[in-house]
Amino acid sequence: MKSQKVVITGGPSTGKTVIIQQLESFGYYCFHEIVRTMTLEAKQKGNPESFVSNPLAFVKDPYEFNQRILSGRVDQHSKSVNINNPYVFFDRGIPDVLAYMDYFNQSYTPDFEEACSTRRYDKVLILPPWEEIYVADNERLESFEEAIDIHEHLKNTYLRYDYDPVLIPTGTVKERITCVLNALKENF
Repeated sequence: MKSQKVVITGGPSTGKTVIIQQLESFGYYCFHEIVRTMTLEAKQKGNPESFVSNPLAFVKDPYEFNQRILSGRVDQHSKSVNINNPYVFFDRGIPDVLAYMDYFNQSYTPDFEEACSTRRYDKVLILPPWEEIYVADNERLESFEEAIDIHEHLKNTYLRYDYDPVLIPTGTVKERITCVLNALKENF
């Protein structure tokens, strides 16, 4: 059985991780976000006293940091081919790397774009900014206003790579899971 690859994306603090954890508890295979761990590691090596919204401010080589994120997401995509489950969920996809690089005005080489073009997902679900649940923490550094801008960059990047992201509305975790599963049934 070929698993359907489903990205759950959105700006910071939109509920992605909670939805991924719930889907995993239902028996779906889920790949978790890799950036939070990398950002925490970078902060620990940098100056933790200075607050900035860009996690790249904590790394010596921002391009290398993004290359590691890209590599990790490409690795997740490759591993998904061998998973025997109707759906495989990803907490962020490969195009998220470009969306963030565009947001922070960083240049990238063609290999970033090639990864987005050749490593495709079957469905993209996007969670909107949601101020009521927004929380900044040690690894989530953006303000809510920045989260709104990031959401737009994410949406536009997926559109640029010919995806049609489905918006999952705000609501309880149960309501959102129902929307996620209904979106999959309607489109596969």
